[in-house]
Amino acid sequence: MNDDNPILYYAPRTRASSVLTLLEELDVPYELRLLNFQLGEQRKPEYLAVNPLGKVPAIVHNGALVTELGAIFIYLADAFSRKGLAPAIGDALRGPYLRWLVFYGSAFEPAIVDRSMKREPAPASRSPYGDFEGVMALINAQLTQGPYLFGERFTAADILWGGALRWTIGFGLVPESAHISAYVERVTSRPSFARVAQTDEELLKIHEAAAGK
Repeated sequence: MNDDNPILYYAPRTRASSVLTLLEELDVPYELRLLNFQLGEQRKPEYLAVNPLGKVPAIVHNGALVTELGAIFIYLADAFSRKGLAPAIGDALRGPYLRWLVFYGSAFEPAIVDRSMKREPAPASRSPYGDFEGVMALINAQLTQGPYLFGERFTAADILWGGALRWTIGFGLVPESAHISAYVERVTSRPSFARVAQTDEELLKIHEAAAGK
């Protein structure tokens, strides 16, 4: 295995699926290190040595370990820049692009978790996201700018957000709107999403069989 090829620690139908979609869009060779969640492999010492939190995704590239979804997206889109999925430093879109990649983990996911647990957010002075309605209003407003988050320009951020909005709508956690529905359809109809969905389906069957399900 070439050190320049990323290693992705992976389990099907997890947040790691979005990283696999990004790798497919970047069109770079990669290696999957599979973890069978049905067998609890993410909690075994071998993987806890990679990520002590026992969560995926995680990548290793040229000896560097990167965890956290937003950080992995930033890293990979910059490391394999020939596809133009990351605005470069100096590009006027670089700041907004980073903002939306980080906003996903710092505000959207906490809001979604509270929503799924039917919990009220923390008081405004302590909440990492303010309130759910404010988060959704910001997303809808951003999507009025064009077919993608940044108008006509497709970036790695769209891969993250297109997939995230699709699954949160599917679980009834995000209210659909005309802008969100059109955006999700536009982004997730790309061939990379179909390839990853097929991979996940095949791996899930293998993992379930190994677990005797």
